[in-house]
Amino acid sequence: MSTRIGIIGYGNLGRGVECAIKQNDDMELIAVFTRRNPADVKILTGSAKIVSVDQVMEYKDQIDVMIICGGSATDLPVQTPKFAKHFNVIDSFDTHARIPEHFANVDAAAKEGDHLAMISVGWDPGMFSLNRLYANAILSEGHDYTFWGKGVSQGHSDAIRRIEGVLDAKQYTIPVEAALEAVRNGEEPTLTTRQKHLRECFVVAKPGADKAKIENEIKTMPNYFDEYDTTVHFITEEELKKEHSGIPHGGFVIRSGVTGWNKENKHIIEYNLKLDSNPEFTSSVLVCYARAIHRLYKEGARGAKTVFDIAPAYLTKLSPDVLRATML
Repeated sequence: MSTRIGIIGYGNLGRGVECAIKQNDDMELIAVFTRRNPADVKILTGSAKIVSVDQVMEYKDQIDVMIICGGSATDLPVQTPKFAKHFNVIDSFDTHARIPEHFANVDAAAKEGDHLAMISVGWDPGMFSLNRLYANAILSEGHDYTFWGKGVSQGHSDAIRRIEGVLDAKQYTIPVEAALEAVRNGEEPTLTTRQKHLRECFVVAKPGADKAKIENEIKTMPNYFDEYDTTVHFITEEELKKEHSGIPHGGFVIRSGVTGWNKENKHIIEYNLKLDSNPEFTSSVLVCYARAIHRLYKEGARGAKTVFDIAPAYLTKLSPDVLRATML
C-alpha cells in the first residue's frame, strides 16, 4: 500500500520532493498545497492536485504524511506545529541552535492531535547528525569536526543580495584544505572559524554601483563574513547565470579518536557528501523518512521524533529478509 504524500510549499525543496516521490514506487503524491494562487503553480505530477493551503483541512483523511517545505527562519517554526495537530508531518528545520525549542513545540502539538511528527530531516541536520552520533558512540574519546562545502550557501547569498548596489550574487562555502588534511591525519587541531572555511562570493553589481563599498560591506558583515577570509569577484549577470546557476553543496563529518589501554592506536571515521543539488538530496532524505513516519504511526508512535529515534530498517521498502541477505 502506497504512502500518500502531501507537499506544503513548492519552491526548490518542494520540487525536489516531487521528483523523489517519482523514484519511489511505494509513494504517491496526492496534492501540493501553496500560498500562491493555485492557477499560477505548475507541477510535474499529472495525477496530483494543486490546492490553496487554506483548503488543507479538506485533505485530512487523504494524506498519510505531510512534507512541509518552508524555510527555517519564519515558516517552519509556525507551520510544523500548526499542521502536526492535524497530520503526520516531517520538516527540514535546520537552525541548529533552535532545534530543542522547535522539537518541544512540535512534540506538544503532535501529541495534542494524536499524530506523529519528525523535525530536522536532511543532510545537516540529518545524515551528518547520525554520523556524529555513531562516531561518538564508537570512539568515545576523541574530537569531532564538521566541514561544509564546497557549496552554495543560500542564506549568505541572500545576505549579499540585500546590500545596496547588488543586483544578484552567489556565495560558496569552501573548506580550508590544510585544516581538512590535518584532521584526516589525526593531528586533532583546535581550529578557529577562520581556519576551517573560506567564503567566495560572485557578485553582479548594478550599473554605477560602488564596487569597493560593496566589497567592504560583504567582508565586514557581522555573523556572515567578518570571521572568514572572504574573496569577492564581480562578474556579469550572464556569467552568473551560465557558471553559477546550480545549488551544489556537501561536506565532511570526521571523528578522530583513540583506542587501547594506553591510547596507543588512532582511528579516523569520515563521512562525506558531494551533492549536485542540495535541495534535491535533502528532499530524498525527507521522502525516505516519510516512509518511516507512516510505518511508525501505524504501529502507534505519537509525538515528535528526530533521525536519532528511527531504526534504519524503517527507511527502506526492502523487507528485513532482503536486508539481511543483501546489505548486512
